[in-house]
Amino acid sequence: MTRVVTRIRPARSFEAIDFQELLDYRELIVFLAWRDVKVRYKRAYLGIAWAVLQPLMSMIVFTIIFGRIAGLPSEGVPYPLFTFAALVPWQLFSSAVSGASNSLVGSAQLLSKVYFPRLIVPLASVAATLVDFIINVVMLFALMAWYGHRPTAAIVLLPVFVILGLVIASGIGLWTSAMSVRYRDVQYLLPFFLQFLLLASPIAYSASVVPAGPLQVIYALNPLVGVIEGFRWALLGTNPPGTILYVSGGMAIVLLVTGLMVFRRMEATFADVV
Repeated sequence: MTRVVTRIRPARSFEAIDFQELLDYRELIVFLAWRDVKVRYKRAYLGIAWAVLQPLMSMIVFTIIFGRIAGLPSEGVPYPLFTFAALVPWQLFSSAVSGASNSLVGSAQLLSKVYFPRLIVPLASVAATLVDFIINVVMLFALMAWYGHRPTAAIVLLPVFVILGLVIASGIGLWTSAMSVRYRDVQYLLPFFLQFLLLASPIAYSASVVPAGPLQVIYALNPLVGVIEGFRWALLGTNPPGTILYVSGGMAIVLLVTGLMVFRRMEATFADVV
């Protein structure tokens, strides 16, 4: 009788991702994503309403401080709508990065006992944020109806900007999730990083306030600039992202590729260190 031996070994540093293996474990991705959604709102009195309250309260604060007091321009769009349209993709990014960063540490018992592609854990955390995102998009359309603002024909390109935002969040999430296993300081540094990125992204203001030319290209190295400007343009008809989108798209690819490389390099030690 022939014995079949299956040998499980850690991936080499830059070994290609086995997408077929990820596809075989697709049910686990769905299970972990749904688990994250349930844990997030477990025993919360307002439940999933918190998904709307967070960007809604931020919109009110930005409207009062930047719209009324500072008088920042909003490209002919009502300022609350202008701001909320930017907060929706920002909330998707912020929640995805935060969830992915803590995903491996939060699944320590699972990592040390069962084999499965470790890449599934942060990706499931990113996927879980789509539930909140869909709710926020519905709220955004309700706000557009309130102000009598119809979406433009460019709305067909909206999925492109959503996917781009998810790629950016996944790239940074892979970096921070892998580093969090070895360096727990990451969980303390992450809120400062996100707060800085919030102010450095065109949420309370338009990217058009940055002078065209080299300075705007440097500004677009923040990949969220292209996502937020594109999201606004597709829905509200504001200034198109133009060159900014290409720079942000390039940065998104760099973040994803380098995030995968770092994750694969450190993957073999997750179960021992976590």
